[in-house]
Amino acid sequence: MKPRYAIITDDPGWHGARLREALFERGCEAVCLALSQGRLETLPGRPSVVFPGFETEPPSGVFVRGINGGSLEQLILRLDLLHGFELDGIKVYNPPRAIEQSVDKGMTSVLLARSGIPTPPAWITSDPAEARAIVRAELLRGYWMVSKPLFGSQGDGVERHTDLDSLEALQPAGDVYYLQRYVGQSPAWDWRVFVIAGKAVAGMVRRGMDWRTNVAQGGRPELARLDKPLMKLAEDSAQALRLDYAGVDIIRDAEDRYWVLEVNAIPAWKGLQSVAGLDMTRLLVEDFLTHCQPLRRTG
Repeated sequence: MKPRYAIITDDPGWHGARLREALFERGCEAVCLALSQGRLETLPGRPSVVFPGFETEPPSGVFVRGINGGSLEQLILRLDLLHGFELDGIKVYNPPRAIEQSVDKGMTSVLLARSGIPTPPAWITSDPAEARAIVRAELLRGYWMVSKPLFGSQGDGVERHTDLDSLEALQPAGDVYYLQRYVGQSPAWDWRVFVIAGKAVAGMVRRGMDWRTNVAQGGRPELARLDKPLMKLAEDSAQALRLDYAGVDIIRDAEDRYWVLEVNAIPAWKGLQSVAGLDMTRLLVEDFLTHCQPLRRTG
């Protein structure tokens, strides 16, 4: 009987199709599932996590490609489903705890800084007066500031503050302010370095249309030649967040110093694969399958 794997995504698209093809080529079956389809159970002799098609037999492994949004309670349940897989001895790639930490930009900044990895100074607060005081003080020191949602991607909701007048536009996201010192250059460009199994395997330069470099905001991807310091920085960042694979965003300031901006636990790789000349999906699936041995149950 072929091993059956679950790909967690509510929008399979290109990535889901490529993952299914790569697993099929290795004699495996793969089913795309949205976390909203799952439930937890506490019945004797049954898996803790139940999805359509996996009511009595759990998947051989779980590849997380996306976590759909919802209310706080829905999000907690969806993460609990991933934790439940682990409790049932199923490999989850990336691990749910690592995903929780990396999707939270504030905790990512804290973990990077505590690991000695250069990352721009950041402040996270829910107090509007405190947030404005922080931005004002940094502006008066000659630094520009960036405000971002704690949770988000593709550059949505990101604002840059370059003078005191811009304080009027400072708004929280979900009643929380995530503030980060701006360390970029003009014209804007940065690296996205892809790490698999602790090794930087490929990277691309993203050149922005404005001060942002996200491809979704008009950034142009180009293949990057990675030097050893850049590779090590990306590898150390993935290790700091205990990720099996990661997309690490790194920028260089006007003094040629590297800074890690973000670490993505559910990175897309279609754009990188198009310029890197590597089958990123194959590399990911090969690493994923090496992890999919039965884990020791913890409960």
